[in-house]
Amino acid sequence: MISQAQFQHEVDLIISNAIREDVGDGDHSSLACIPASAMGKAKLLVKDEGIIAGIEFAKQVFAYIDDEMEVETLIGDGSKVSHGDIAFYVTGRSQSILKAERLVLNAMQRMSAIATKTNTYVELLKGTGTKILDTRKTTPGIRALEKWAVKIGGGENHRFALYDMIMLKDNHIDFAGGVTKAIQKTQEYLKETQRDLKIIVEARNLEEITEILKTKGVHRILIDNFNYPDTRKAVAMIGNQCQTESSGGINEQTIREYAECGVDYISSGALTHSVHNMDLSLKAV
Repeated sequence: MISQAQFQHEVDLIISNAIREDVGDGDHSSLACIPASAMGKAKLLVKDEGIIAGIEFAKQVFAYIDDEMEVETLIGDGSKVSHGDIAFYVTGRSQSILKAERLVLNAMQRMSAIATKTNTYVELLKGTGTKILDTRKTTPGIRALEKWAVKIGGGENHRFALYDMIMLKDNHIDFAGGVTKAIQKTQEYLKETQRDLKIIVEARNLEEITEILKTKGVHRILIDNFNYPDTRKAVAMIGNQCQTESSGGINEQTIREYAECGVDYISSGALTHSVHNMDLSLKAV
């Protein structure tokens, strides 16, 4: 997994690029009619229900725009919110508040939606010992925010990108000439390049699980698109030899039963690719 410093670097890049994209050579709507010295105050108004996320990100955006802006937090990240709640107040130059407004709202609306969906899955898994993971099925350019939101919702992050973990999926296995060859070539590569990366291997059937278990050094087996009986068999076969992860179209209706098969993790792309943004507004007060 990437370090906190690497993660923060990704967040910093998101902020700078988003402001470049949105502001360009100036917010001329505000510059045209609001004096530079004018001070203002705004509130983050919740117009929906769910788990709020992105408060801390919003603070970073305000600080990037104008480090003299002050934020009074009333509701923290990960809290349940309802229509009419006020998450925070921001005070500072009116022009600065307006310059930050759209990025703050766009990010928080999506992050809150992801945190809300993640929390729904976490609640469905209670008592099973299985943890929910995100995937790389994220919006290009804002992966750090979406994975941050998963954590806020109570989930866990899978690998951040292609560079921080080895994941041998069906195409890797087929291109490499089979499961055993894929694993062996990977272990040779890691040794030659002196990289310390965990290896996850996808299994498409019980026969592939048997083959994977013959090779030591695999951190986790991805039990992909298995039915419930075969998932239980796979978990029993693997035992304590490595971690287990179920994936493949698992949703709110099926997640509990997959967890009860005994897997350590369930990964779901739906946490980040199938959400409806939370309705939030930044209103002058």
